[in-house]
Amino acid sequence: MAQTTPVHPVDEVPPVRQLAAFGLQHVLAMYAGAVAVPLIVGGAMKLSPADLAYLITADLLVCGIATLIQCVGFWRFGVRLPIMQGCTFAAVSPMVLIGTTGGGLPAIYGSVIVAGLAIMLLAPVFGTLLRFFPPLVTGTVILIIGISLLPVAGNWVAGGVGSADFGAPKNIALALFVLVVVLGVQRFAPAFLSRIAVLIGIGVGLAAAVPFGFTDFDGVGDADWVGISTPFHFGAPTFEFSAIVSMLVVALVTMTETTGDLIAVGEMTDRGIEPRSLSDGLRADGLSTVLGGVFNTFPYTAYAQNVGLVGMTRVRSRWVVATAGGILVLLGLLPKLGAVVAAVPAPVLGGAGLVMFGTVAASGLRTLTQVDFKGNNNLTVVAVSVAMGVLPVGVPTIYEKFPDWFQTVMNSGISAGCLTAIVLNLLFNHLPAKAGSAAPEPDGLADGGAEEGVEKSREEVV
Repeated sequence: MAQTTPVHPVDEVPPVRQLAAFGLQHVLAMYAGAVAVPLIVGGAMKLSPADLAYLITADLLVCGIATLIQCVGFWRFGVRLPIMQGCTFAAVSPMVLIGTTGGGLPAIYGSVIVAGLAIMLLAPVFGTLLRFFPPLVTGTVILIIGISLLPVAGNWVAGGVGSADFGAPKNIALALFVLVVVLGVQRFAPAFLSRIAVLIGIGVGLAAAVPFGFTDFDGVGDADWVGISTPFHFGAPTFEFSAIVSMLVVALVTMTETTGDLIAVGEMTDRGIEPRSLSDGLRADGLSTVLGGVFNTFPYTAYAQNVGLVGMTRVRSRWVVATAGGILVLLGLLPKLGAVVAAVPAPVLGGAGLVMFGTVAASGLRTLTQVDFKGNNNLTVVAVSVAMGVLPVGVPTIYEKFPDWFQTVMNSGISAGCLTAIVLNLLFNHLPAKAGSAAPEPDGLADGGAEEGVEKSREEVV
């Protein structure tokens, strides 16, 4: 009998009912973050409710298309891993500045299109930098991603930023109830149900929230049945030099963040990222960003929220996330469906987010267990990188006196921590040790340049 080649878990196609459940779970995990960017930018520009609704449906549509490009892929576009795409928060401040200082949405979209083209051109260059991401750096970056996301979950738990009852005990109680449901399902339910523990937790939480007045479905009745985003709805793009420069800085930041997310998913799915696949993933980011500029939305990047969901559920199929992309396309074309999803209260998402985002941080710790911390300075690399990554998360206004380009780079804990880890790894593990330096202490805090355990290939580590 002919033997069939075993299919890698990333390429497996689960049954339709599982695809739908797992895909919806991914959509719920990223929905709040996905719609936040158009809400913030449109709100700052004082757009009408109709224009805000248009921005949201356009965003969901392109989110879905971008996710399909990344997961399914074609030619040299798409990493073909379970990666959800969404609008990057790194672009919010520059876009608000561009939009409110006379350029308006056309200037934003012109700079977004140029940034997307630049990402596509720079993708092969970033692909060659993969050797600067040994397990020491990747583990640190994944840890920082998880820690950086926890405040997002915390704000959801409290009721959502700007809510009138932010921090009310009832919000925290609802979030903890969802957390208990998620943990209970994961521990005691059969294997299939444990994999959709987040979806079950959100469903049970929503059912409990409605009678207590946490949410209502009035917005569903007001939403249109069909909404189609047309190219350049807000006018032809304009190309202003200052806007383009600031968006190019954002492009470099998002490429750094996406690199960390792709490596994290590669570690979780046992399909290590190679220079070519990294380039393909970044190239898909660039194409999605160009589409964002054309279809009235913003720059796109890999969503770290969903990285945690992959690690928590251990469902590694890229077709699950592709299904989530299809659901997002439907939400973008059918605003009434989007309004139903938007009715999920923030505390419900917060309870699930605590598990998901904590899972990302724990995955980073697991990667760091593969690194040798004896007789070298690796502990210093991790310590300082995590400190630099957490700094803007704990003190968001720390860099507000610095130039805009500096804030764009360093206000993102992920990019700040990632850049720090790369530089310190080069400093301590690649530059020759100074002559006559003292032998490093076992705790790894003294000088030294040992590379043992740092430069193992990712294939060896896995």
